Amino acid sequence: LKNLPIYRPGLSPLSRGLEIGMAHGYFIFGPFAKLGPLRDSQTANLAGVTAAIALIVIATIGLSIYGTVTFKKELKTLPRPTFVTRVPEVPETIQTADGWSQFAGAFLVGGAGGAIFAYLLVNNFSMIQGMMG
Repeated sequence: LKNLPIYRPGLSPLSRGLEIGMAHGYFIFGPFAKLGPLRDSQTANLAGVTAAIALIVIATIGLSIYGTVTFKKELKTLPRPTFVTRVPEVPETIQTADGWSQFAGAFLVGGAGGAIFAYLLVNNFSMIQGMMG
């Protein structure tokens, strides 16, 4: 778990958001394009990338709401509860309102980019296959 981008030391919130967003956008595209209601039409891939980007936008809104509620500036903060299980600590750079905002914005850009990249790969698969052999 320590090698996941959210826990990896030395990354900026922008790098974390981009990496996590790209992975999510890339993998969310497939189910929408290949299992969605338009899977047998000519616009299945376009519908898949549109739905994937829409879901990334919804997830980014959720991340923003979470960051606003969790990291708002208060005079008095309560101590966080301790758990029995050992979970890697999230770095301090992402535990601020500004850091979380950067993370959420980069997640949106990375997620949309990952979905578009998957769309381009699927649409141009025959051309890529022709170049390989």
